[in-house]
This record gives sequence, structure tokens and C-alpha cells, in this order.
Amino acid sequence: MSINKRYMSAKERYAQIGIDTDAAIKTLQNISISMHCWQGDDVQGFEGSTRLSGGIQATGNYPGKARNPQELMQDIDKAFSLIPGRHRINLHASYAIFKGKRADRDALLPGHFKDWVDFAKSRGLSLDFNPTFFSHKMAESGLTLSHPDRNIRQFWISHAKCTRKIAEYFGKEQGNPCLHNIWIPDGYKDNPADRLSPRLRLKESLDEIFSEKLDKNFILDSLESKVFGIGVESYTVGSHEFYLSYCAKNGLICLLDNGHFHPTESVADKISSLLLFFDKLALHVTRPVRWDSDHVVLLDEEIKQIALEIVRCNALDKVLIGLDYFDASINRVAAWVVGMRNMQKALLIALLTPHEGLAKLQSEGSFTELMVKTESLKTFPFGDVWDYFCEKNGVPTDGKWLEEIKSYESSVLFERI
Repeated sequence: MSINKRYMSAKERYAQIGIDTDAAIKTLQNISISMHCWQGDDVQGFEGSTRLSGGIQATGNYPGKARNPQELMQDIDKAFSLIPGRHRINLHASYAIFKGKRADRDALLPGHFKDWVDFAKSRGLSLDFNPTFFSHKMAESGLTLSHPDRNIRQFWISHAKCTRKIAEYFGKEQGNPCLHNIWIPDGYKDNPADRLSPRLRLKESLDEIFSEKLDKNFILDSLESKVFGIGVESYTVGSHEFYLSYCAKNGLICLLDNGHFHPTESVADKISSLLLFFDKLALHVTRPVRWDSDHVVLLDEEIKQIALEIVRCNALDKVLIGLDYFDASINRVAAWVVGMRNMQKALLIALLTPHEGLAKLQSEGSFTELMVKTESLKTFPFGDVWDYFCEKNGVPTDGKWLEEIKSYESSVLFERI
């Protein structure tokens, strides 16, 4: 049976429960996800760094990783050719492109990212941005904005000031706001003797960073928390409570990475609470396995619950969705494609869910019927709707795009060895 015939059958079945599949597809078409550049080269960047620090690890040695800007852009192009829709690229400051003398991170300029702007513009894409507080000699102690040494703190304050200016430049060039997200690795491996002082220093650093008011039409500032990580198992300075409070007081966006919480904590459960008090919310979607290991996003229950919560809160225009993982044990381009398409599939499932009817059952206390109807949705033919969406966008359906990856691997990626 053709994809179109399967879609028409699925459309009829969803109509029986009050779902307009054409409307769902139209909505999904307009959702842009920010694809992280650092999956393509194992978070190395273009500064010549040979090792990662700050609790960052990319495990595996699959051949063919991008070694320079041209190869990374080539791989991004290939990934987007297999992902339906129009999306964004999320950059780290360590991906500056120097054509002459290198600048340290406290002296980065918009011009160091002009090639990225040109690349994005030529493809109708937009950019998001992150200062890079790891893999640098000034971050060897594991402390940056909370470091006791004022000179080290000032270096990183200057870095963040530079990157905010660059993010504003991105926003002006692309005609829509660039999300500028700060995450720092600061913390301690064992129980600290003083939890307050590092947080006081972090607060002072952030106050200085955000003292310059930039145009919110072009830059959206966010802060990303973490519960624990490699080398900071006992204490992180930038905890969820710290950043949540700081963002609420200073009008910033709280960014939730679903790998940065305790294994039994649900980021989906946090979304509705934050949307009551914040105009916008940002997400880094990943797949933690026992700890913050940043595995490729799968279509698992956690990602489906996150998507369901966004859609039923009517918050597609309020939640900024980005991905964040890095797996060097598999084909890196395929890892992008799998994660991006799975995030879209989760959103499609959410858009094909009769939220109002289910909510009504809950409010009436009809929990048996609610459970039965929720479970019945799991066997609805969302895959036929997904295949139709892919065909409309001119990208291969599931089961077919891997052949393109294999061909690209043999003709491009393996030639880099």
C-alpha cells in the first residue's frame, strides 16, 4: 500500500477520536529544533584542544569525525537532508572560525563566527549559542565563574560578555532571537566545607555578565543547571534551585536538560510549573543512562512525556527545544538524524493526542476510562502519519535513510581516516 493510502486510512481513524491529522502535520512543520553542532566532532571544537575537561566525555572511536569547519558543515548538511522540516544549529563558542590570528575566549568577536552566519543564512537556518566553560587552561581546576581567584573569574566573565554580543549579532543577522545559554562545570567531587561562598561568587559573576542590557528581540538569555557530573558528584554551584531563583528574579530563561537531574526526576513534570511563572522555557533533550551520559535520543517514554506536556500546555511557542548528546561509538551523522527525528516523532504523537477529552475524563474522575483510552492510543497508526510527513518534506522514511548514511560514510567519512 502506498504511503498516501496508508495516510488516508490513518487520517480516518484519528478523525474518529476528533484529531485532524492535516492540522497536526501543519503544526509539526513549523516546529524548529536546535541541533547541536558538537555531536559531529565529539565536542572538540576548532581551538586545537586534544582533550575534554569539565566533566565532558565523548566515548568511542568510530571513524570519520569532522576535523575542521568545512567537514562539520558538510556533515550538518547531510544530516538536515534526512530530517524533515526547517531547524536551527546550536553552536558552542569553541567553534569559532579563525582565518588569521586566534583570539582567546575572552576576546571573541562576531567576525569569528561570520562563516557560520553565512552558512546558516544560505540554508534558511537560524543559530543558537553557548559560551564554552570547559576544555581550557583557565578551567583546569574545574571552577570558572565561581573560582576564588578574581582573575580567573574575570576571564570567564569577559568570555560570557563576548558571547552575549555574538548571540545578539546572530539574532540581528537572522531576524529572530538567538538563545544564549550558560552552563558551567563548577562543583566539587566530595562534600564541600563551604557551599555558600562559591554561589555568592557565581551570583556576583552573573550580575556582572548581565549588567549590560541587550535587545531581547535578538538575544534570549538562559541558564542551565546540573545536579551532578563526573568530578562534581557531591556539589554543583549552579544547582537547579540557584538558577531557577536567579532566572525568576532577573527575567531570564530557565533551561532544563533532562540528563541533569536525579534518575527518578521527571523534567516533563516541571514544565507546567515553570510555564505558570516564566514567559519562555528552554530544553536540552538527551537520554541519560544511570547518570548524565548524553546518549542519543530515542523514542522512549521520557521524551514522549516531555513532548506531551509541551503540547497539552499549548506551549509550542513558549518552549525552545534543543538536543544535547555526543556519541563517538556510532556514525555521528546517523546519531543526529536519529535524535532529531525522534524528537519530531514525540511531538507528532503529542499532536495526535486528544488532550481535551482525556483531561475531561481526569476532571470527572473517570480514571478507568482514562487509562483504557490512553493505552488504546499506543496502537494508533502514528507511523503512517509520520511517513506521510517525511514524504511531504522530501526526506526518506524510516528504514530507507540509513542507506544514504552508509553511502555517505563510505564516500566521505571513511576517506577522512
